[in-house]
Amino acid sequence: MAMSFFPSRQITFYMAKLFLVRTLAVLLMLVLILQTLDLLGESGKILGVAGNDEGDLWRYIGMRIPQLIQRFLPFSVLLGTLITFTTLSQNSEIVSMKAAGLSAHQILAPMIIASLFVAAFSFVFNDTIVAPNSAKLKRWQDVEYGQIPKDDGIRNNVWVREGRDFVQARTVSGKGVATKLQDVRVYQRNSGSLTRVIRADTGSFVDGAWKLEKVRIFDVQGAAQERFESLVVGRGIDPKRFEQKKVDGDAMGFIPLSKAVDEMKASGRRTSALEGNLWHKISGPLSAVLMPLLGSIAAFGLARSGALFLRAVIGMGLGFAYFVADNFALAMGNLGAYPPYVAAWAPFLLFLLIGETVLFRTEE
Repeated sequence: MAMSFFPSRQITFYMAKLFLVRTLAVLLMLVLILQTLDLLGESGKILGVAGNDEGDLWRYIGMRIPQLIQRFLPFSVLLGTLITFTTLSQNSEIVSMKAAGLSAHQILAPMIIASLFVAAFSFVFNDTIVAPNSAKLKRWQDVEYGQIPKDDGIRNNVWVREGRDFVQARTVSGKGVATKLQDVRVYQRNSGSLTRVIRADTGSFVDGAWKLEKVRIFDVQGAAQERFESLVVGRGIDPKRFEQKKVDGDAMGFIPLSKAVDEMKASGRRTSALEGNLWHKISGPLSAVLMPLLGSIAAFGLARSGALFLRAVIGMGLGFAYFVADNFALAMGNLGAYPPYVAAWAPFLLFLLIGETVLFRTEE
C-alpha cells in the first residue's frame, strides 16, 4: 500500500464521496443565501419597469445563479475540504490511515482526483452556461431591465491599427465591401511621433482601399491645414477589421475569446487584459485542485491536542489568501503591470508550492 499512489479502493471512494457531498452542500447553501440577498436588492429595479412581472424575476434568477456557482465553487471546495478533514480528524480516521502506513499524499489523493473532476465540470459549465447567460444579463442590465433593442449592426468608436498609423471611426455600419465609416480620423506617425491628422466626414471601401470624403489634413509639424474633396488611404485594411465590437471576456467562452483576441491583435489593439482573462478561464477552475492541498493542514494532528480548530483556521487562511492573490494578479494584469501568463498562472503555481512545502515540512 505504501508504494501505491492511492489507498485502497474502499477508502478512495469513501473519501471522494465525503468530499464531493460536503462541497455540493456548501455550494447549495452559499448560492441559496447569496441569490436571496441579491434578489432582494434587484427585485425592486426589475419590477419597477413597466411590463415586468414575476416571470422576469425567475428570468433574472436563471441568469444570475450560474454566475454565483462559477464565483463560489472554489470557495465551496475549500470549505468542503475543511469540513471533510475536520470530521475525519475528529473521528480519528486520519490517525487510523496513517497507522496503516498511508502517507499524507496518499490520504490526499482521492480528494485531489475528485477536485480534478470538479475543475473539469467548472470549465465546461463556465464555457457553456455561465458565459452565454452573463452576456444576456449584461445586455438586460444595460437597458435597466427594460426591453432589449434589436441589434442594428452599428458599431461606435472603432479603432484599427495599420503599421504605425491608427484609424478611428466614430460610427461604422454595414459589412464587407458595403462598410461605411462616419466621422473618420487617421493618425499618421513617424518614429513614434504624430506627423499628420486626417479627418473626413465619411469613408467607403472602393477598389481595395478606403475613399474618404470631405477631407481635412492637419500637418502637426508645420501647423498647417489643407482641405480636399476626397482622398484614398488605408490600402490593404480589410473591412472585417471594422466589424469588431467591444469584447467582454466574461461573456465569451474560451474558444470564441481566443479568436477575438487573435482578431484584435491583427488590428493592432491592446489585448493583454483579455489574454489574462483567457488563460484564467483555465487556471480559475484548476484552483479547485489547490483547495485540498491548502486545506490539508486541517487533516493532520490529533484532534485531542486542541489544535484542530487552529489548523482549520490556518487552512482557511491559506485558501482565502490564494483568492486575494489571484484577484490582485488579475487586476495588475488588466493594468498592464503583469504579463497575461503571469497574471493568470503565478498565484496558482505559488500556492501550489506553498501547499506542498507545508505538507512536506509538517507530515512527510
